Amino acid sequence: MFNPLELFVGSRYVRAKRDNHFISFVSVAAIAGITIGVAALIVVLSVMNGFEKEFRERVLDVAAHATVQPFTGGQSDWQALRDAALQHPKVTGAAPYIDVQGMLATATGIAGVAVRGIEPAAEPDVSGLTGLMRAGALEDLVPGEFRIVLGSALAERLGVGLGDSVVLMTTEGTVTPAGIVPRMRRFEIAGLFHADMHEYDNGLAYLNIADVRRLYRIPKHLAAIRLRLDDLFAAPEVSHEIAEALGGGYYVSDWTRQYRNFFRSIQLTKTVMFVMLMLIVAVAAFNIISTLVMVVTDKRGDIAILRTTGAKPSSILGVFVVQGAFIGVIGTTIGLVLGVVLAANAETLVRWLERLLGTEFVASDVYYLSSLPSEIHATDLVVICATVIALALLSTLYPAWQASRTQPAEALRYE
Repeated sequence: MFNPLELFVGSRYVRAKRDNHFISFVSVAAIAGITIGVAALIVVLSVMNGFEKEFRERVLDVAAHATVQPFTGGQSDWQALRDAALQHPKVTGAAPYIDVQGMLATATGIAGVAVRGIEPAAEPDVSGLTGLMRAGALEDLVPGEFRIVLGSALAERLGVGLGDSVVLMTTEGTVTPAGIVPRMRRFEIAGLFHADMHEYDNGLAYLNIADVRRLYRIPKHLAAIRLRLDDLFAAPEVSHEIAEALGGGYYVSDWTRQYRNFFRSIQLTKTVMFVMLMLIVAVAAFNIISTLVMVVTDKRGDIAILRTTGAKPSSILGVFVVQGAFIGVIGTTIGLVLGVVLAANAETLVRWLERLLGTEFVASDVYYLSSLPSEIHATDLVVICATVIALALLSTLYPAWQASRTQPAEALRYE
């Protein structure tokens, strides 16, 4: 179909001739619509890809790839459990932990927190907490010294810093003649961490696991374990295999289950945004149809002359398909370049707009992250460009088919 004749004539028809500039204007509008649609799709999908990756990495800096814990009321030796989990070839690290709830109080404030008891020496095997420390070190959580590591935002909210003291109150109480009094203990702040996630920085505290057992009266042998795998995306499969190997009495989970709804919502949002932004391209496709219909009407005499000189209907069809393809390819190319540039500099542009408008687009307490990461995937670019060009080609078929049916005698009757 696309012989040199069709390519030459079709490319010439992209530009208006003589005084018929309205067709040229509609062609430019179609190109602009495709450009905006492609650029918007690339930017939106890249930002959502970056958000998903950044969230996953920051979550796994604090959380574990998988966890194994006995059912409520069950008794389990965590050391034997840890040794059994390490037998799996894909498990690279295991460490005990205890998650409880508590409340921190200082002279200036009070806050509820999630308290996690850990083994400082084993924690680096399952999380990236060591790299998140902004002051102090995990090794300072010496058992019996009653020290605590807080998120930086939580410490700021309570008005405390490294070396200060906080009072930790448990959710359980002690019966006294005066009534039930919550158990509490003063802890010295031995470190501050910053995960750049509102949930962790504002509501998580680390203690030595021995201090947690003593304060919350938990048996020495009872604890859950956290696991790190050589492939985090294999977590569902590995956790299932570990559950089968351990038998009954344990609850085995992984990060994809814990944050399943969140990641599903991201995928759903990406799909919805793709469809919604593709409507911009659909509007541009209607402009292509309008352009070609007007060109066919304007060029009826030219079409008749081509037919009388021996051009086949398929050649006439090819001429107008080439014209629509030129519009689609030009708009897609410009949109691709513009979208990649904007996506690569999304963080800088957002910060500039925030300073210019005096507002905050990415609030950490709403979006978990305080930055706007962006990650461009080649597969997204291929899918977007292929879909847009295919849509542009489809929009040319009806006008091109109408042009191929033009009868020379009928078209030249009044010429």
